[in-house]
Amino acid sequence: MTRPTLLVIAASLMLAPAAAFAATATTAPATAATAKATATAATALPASNPFAQASSLPFNYPPFDKVKDADYAPAFTAGMAAHLAEINAIANNPKAATFDNTIVAMERSGQLLSRVRTVFSVMSGSNTNETIQGLERELAPKMAAHSDAIMLNDKLFKRIDTLYAKRDKLGLDAESKRLLERYNTDFVRAGAKLSAADKEKLRAYNGQLAALSTKFAQNVLKELNASAVVVDTREELDGLSRAAIEVAAGLAKKRGLDGKYVIALVNTTGQAPLSLLTNRALRERIMAASQARGSRGGEFDNTQEVLELAKLRAERAALMGYPNYAAYSLEDQTAQNTTAVNALLGELAKPAVVNARREADDIQKVIDAQKGGFKVGAADWAFYSDKVRAERYNFDETQLKPYFEMNSVLTKGVFFAAGKLYGLSFKQRTDLPVYTADMLVYDVFNEDGTQLAIFTLDPYARSNKRGGAWANAYVGQSGLLNRKPVIANNLNIPKPEAGQPTLMTFDEVNTMFHEFGHALHGMFSNVKYPRFAGTSVPRDFVEYPSQVNEMWALWPEVLQNYAKHYQTGAAIPAELLAKVTAADNFNQGYKTTEYLASALLDQRWHQLTPAQIPTDVLAFEKAALADAGVDFAPAPPRYRTTYFSHAFAGGYSAGYYAYLWSEKLDADTVEWFKENGGLTRKNGDWFRTKLLSRGGSADALDIYRSFRGRDAKIEPLLERRGLNGK
Repeated sequence: MTRPTLLVIAASLMLAPAAAFAATATTAPATAATAKATATAATALPASNPFAQASSLPFNYPPFDKVKDADYAPAFTAGMAAHLAEINAIANNPKAATFDNTIVAMERSGQLLSRVRTVFSVMSGSNTNETIQGLERELAPKMAAHSDAIMLNDKLFKRIDTLYAKRDKLGLDAESKRLLERYNTDFVRAGAKLSAADKEKLRAYNGQLAALSTKFAQNVLKELNASAVVVDTREELDGLSRAAIEVAAGLAKKRGLDGKYVIALVNTTGQAPLSLLTNRALRERIMAASQARGSRGGEFDNTQEVLELAKLRAERAALMGYPNYAAYSLEDQTAQNTTAVNALLGELAKPAVVNARREADDIQKVIDAQKGGFKVGAADWAFYSDKVRAERYNFDETQLKPYFEMNSVLTKGVFFAAGKLYGLSFKQRTDLPVYTADMLVYDVFNEDGTQLAIFTLDPYARSNKRGGAWANAYVGQSGLLNRKPVIANNLNIPKPEAGQPTLMTFDEVNTMFHEFGHALHGMFSNVKYPRFAGTSVPRDFVEYPSQVNEMWALWPEVLQNYAKHYQTGAAIPAELLAKVTAADNFNQGYKTTEYLASALLDQRWHQLTPAQIPTDVLAFEKAALADAGVDFAPAPPRYRTTYFSHAFAGGYSAGYYAYLWSEKLDADTVEWFKENGGLTRKNGDWFRTKLLSRGGSADALDIYRSFRGRDAKIEPLLERRGLNGK
């Protein structure tokens, strides 16, 4: 999951990967002064603007059908003005600071800005256009400046710091006390204690970083579309299904290339057609195009952006008193420091590459047996590893796809597991507005019939949608604001031709379960303050619940329920099911190596001091991979530097390690479920109550301990990844 494109403003929203859309109609600002300030600042926004008022739709669901591109700019202007007016009213309040007139008042502030920011973030990530991209570039430094105007407000911080100093004497409940502590931490980490001169330097850094990361992200999307591979003949596409070939022909036609075929790329280094195409020359063209993105010169080259981002982050960290950006970033995560992260990545790198080389030897034997006459390369791995798997387990991916029809996976798999585990039920609705006709919307109900949330799914890849998969909240849960959640999942499944079923790979199935794990984290949130809603937890904890939810994709009861042949309705054969389960750990050396390579690159870039920033991006990348021992060409990084959006445009800078860090908790939790009977309501209720419902309202590892009864052990992770020497 990736965080929204725009910088989240105000401490109540700063770390939330999903912004709240609107307060309910009955919600009021904390004081008459802030209410007056809001009304005055927002008068410039006409009532006809869809963001002028809170949405009247159920659960404040966004009015996508009423929003036009021209609505965003005036709503942002009015929203920022209203928010600053509210903040200034709090900061300048002549009454002594109290928890209610300062902290709670801030939690209630910024509703107009939150409304427009949420929808704009959705559109810029999922359904962008040139107008939105232009406004995004314009807004990025303005939003950074807006955040600085709040976080560097001396009077405001003085009120917060005064309360923080006597926090143990205020009689606050545990969640309220934590909120006060988090506000103090957020402000200090944002530079509140810097000198006036250093604050000016910080503002400049923040504005430049916002603009550069936005440009990086937009370059990645544009380069992705520009790098699509054009194929001249149908014969070159041997191995692809008829439906996939028709999609390629349709993409070519849209580009005015009638009679040709276009293979669209996704943002990872690996590309799905590589596992199917028999034409090695075409496979190599696709892999070369994928790996060259952002580094071959031209309009969308990202090398300069990388160097500037790395330098500015390093300088910003130094200004804040840290040796490098990673040290600054990790201090606020459960890992806490670079030593812990480096130790984890370093410990796993060597055995991962050893396993990958062993897997490469197995692939080479297949190539040699076919008299291939070449050494396995990155373009060959997916194609020939499938042959190794077929030989070892007597099945391949093509046998699985007919059993993984998307609607069945969603309703009879993902939703079915949630029903069994948590008692949830889902009812599709078609009356709420959507921004694309492919978007699905569901009401979500608890077992007692009360409505828990609204859930949406945007499943398909589009040329104007960023790569990857993610979850976000259109509305975040909050007891204070009387809000229930509206949670969205976004995938990038290739859309078939009209009338054809959407047949998924198992990786896509796994991703659907993963993202729904984030959705559950958001929907089950049961906190008072918006600052703690749902997935508002440390970055290296946020992936943990979603990774746990992946376990149900292969749970026999669940798999047998959704894995039905799309034509005959026949259940997946027991022998094929057994093979899928047996092959679950297949190719782990490759998977771990490609992930570790990217995670190590992320750390190497962000552990540089300003004086250490290189001049050649690709040379630095090559040397970093070699130094870490993960320079194994057949298993390249999952993301190379110049299209590594997690690290240079998203919320995972110095944090891509988080997936592996979270997986330690995940693997230990999977063992707990298995030890306690698996897919049962008792287990689901315990996991929901003790962990998923608590958001960021307590320390993340304390929350884990309250669920598990102890710290996580690493042995289940090592066994899962095949790194335990067995």
